Amino acid sequence: MAADEELGVSDRPCLHMISAFLALEPPGIVISFAREFGGGSLTESVQSCIWRRCISKADLKLQGPFLKRFLKKLIIEIELSGGIVLDELYEYYASCLVPLKDDGANVGNSKLLKTISFIFPNESRELEVRLRSSVNMLEGDTGCSVWPSSLFMSEFILSFPELFANKCCFEVGSGVGLVGICLSYVKASKVILTDGDLSTLANMKVNLELNHLTTGDHTSGSRLHDTKVQCICLPWESASEDDLHCFAPDVILGADVIYDPSCLPHLVRVLSALLKHERLCREKRPIAYIASVIRNIETFNYFLGLAERANLVVTDLTEMIKVSNFLPYLRSYDRPSIKMFRIHV
Repeated sequence: MAADEELGVSDRPCLHMISAFLALEPPGIVISFAREFGGGSLTESVQSCIWRRCISKADLKLQGPFLKRFLKKLIIEIELSGGIVLDELYEYYASCLVPLKDDGANVGNSKLLKTISFIFPNESRELEVRLRSSVNMLEGDTGCSVWPSSLFMSEFILSFPELFANKCCFEVGSGVGLVGICLSYVKASKVILTDGDLSTLANMKVNLELNHLTTGDHTSGSRLHDTKVQCICLPWESASEDDLHCFAPDVILGADVIYDPSCLPHLVRVLSALLKHERLCREKRPIAYIASVIRNIETFNYFLGLAERANLVVTDLTEMIKVSNFLPYLRSYDRPSIKMFRIHV
């Protein structure tokens, strides 16, 4: 019997360890799950499971910097505890050193491939979303990073699929496309993803393809629902009301879009145009959901003032809704810091 079968890869600690590794959580977090999985020790059986289920399936080109950090910390901790390190781990760590040394000058501009696994509570299923994202949240490359509010918005969508199923959904500032992929999973009738940065849009399209979604008609190879997905370049400052009215969405979403005071008047104008558009066949007016970390209270109050002047009603839903925890292994994800707002006219 294989070592990972002996330990039971379906056990929650093992599932969390693998999910944390695929999501490129800090090495210490992954190793803490590994210890829990091994009953407090990084035994050879645990190492074998890490090798078979995580490292041997990794892509050195896309995950090299993370693999190097993880293996270094894992090997050191095993040695400090007096354990025996598997030869495979030593050998793979050595293979990590050469390409990283050669490519070190370009690490800041490179992308990593991470997998966000949404584990459904009390169920045996999960949704795995593969994302090419930035190594660091650098200025100018923030659209290619996975932000906490997009994780929370994704959990919100999966918690309340009935709010989005069979609806035309429009996202402002779509970034890596995580929210759009979750909208497709819950069977939104149409998903419109927008961003004002062309390089972010290009990366978003790559992520859609990684998850078997295309920006056109449904293909037979798709593993998700046959949602039509559009990726559109939409700088808020230049979007005209005529352009916005043609989308006629039922639901508008935004994650971590309330951060730059200079952009907020344009954002509120876009939201107002989308929310106030009337369509004869629509039973209800559109509604918007915004998830955000309030980093600067003055900036947030400025947004509220602009919304009020535009006759938009902003309601804080944070304490009113129960969003399920689909990401129990993401210990670096600070869920309590995120607020959820509903906006309507």
